[in-house]
Amino acid sequence: MRLLLAIFLPFIAFFTIGRPIAGVICLVLQLTLIGWLPAAIWAVYALSQYKTDKKIEQALATVSNR
Repeated sequence: MRLLLAIFLPFIAFFTIGRPIAGVICLVLQLTLIGWLPAAIWAVYALSQYKTDKKIEQALATVSNR
């Protein structure tokens, strides 16, 4: 679901992952038609980084509980 948001409404994807300042910057970039593609790419990249960070946190929590 977040991936679809990142493609069609990039600025909202930033708000869902807890990066509101980046969301506002992305909205300003997205307001131009030429900026839509870079905004979508940026949002997809940020979403993949967010997922990677969550996996690392989960792995570290699992290792520290042993």
